[in-house]
Amino acid sequence: MLTSIWNTLIHEPLYNALIFLVNILPGHSMGLAIIILTLIVKIILYPTTTKAIRAQKAMKEIEPHLKKVREEHKDNKQLQAKKTMELYQKHGVNPMSGCLPILIQLPVILGLYRIFWLGLAKVDTAILYSFIQAPVALGMIFLGIDLTGKSLLLALIAGVGQYFQTAISLGKQEPTPEKKEGTTSTFQEDFSRSMQMQMRYVFPFLIAFIAYKFSAAVALYWATSNILSIVQEKLVRRKIA
Repeated sequence: MLTSIWNTLIHEPLYNALIFLVNILPGHSMGLAIIILTLIVKIILYPTTTKAIRAQKAMKEIEPHLKKVREEHKDNKQLQAKKTMELYQKHGVNPMSGCLPILIQLPVILGLYRIFWLGLAKVDTAILYSFIQAPVALGMIFLGIDLTGKSLLLALIAGVGQYFQTAISLGKQEPTPEKKEGTTSTFQEDFSRSMQMQMRYVFPFLIAFIAYKFSAAVALYWATSNILSIVQEKLVRRKIA
């Protein structure tokens, strides 16, 4: 049931869009089709991504106030929660507003990744729409790179792009404050710091490894997606400023 819904709403439309692009592009270039399809998806998801970036920036701005509330009411969790909600209301921030856009984007991102991960050397005619023809040939060589094989260059570009995209998203890394005598960090602070470190330094290596492990098509998708995300993040932040 879920597999059928996934294929009907996500996998098949994205796959048919990709094959349509391959049909109309010079040389039936799969590389150009991947780049253009990723760009189209980014444009469609632009409003939801913008909302997520705005919410993330708003949360970053009130973080010092949240920290102060946690410190002042560390012995009274009920009052701490109340003051936190008052702070959100005062600044017009909804902590959940950044989650919904991400949840909307996730199926599409996973759908694209699954298409490239399954392989593109052969067209699956069984899921093509009646008005989409299977191309007579597939241009799997892009800028001298065989998209069916592995590409260290594209994998490195994907990893580096992920690092810069994460760095822009998280903002400037603040030095770890010195602990005052008799005080300890809260679990929330330690968890947040650990997550940021992993997102900033570990995740890019993971993306580069995945991009190299599977195929150059996956690497090209991740590299393109990260570059477009960096451009979008810059544009949105400039607009907000």
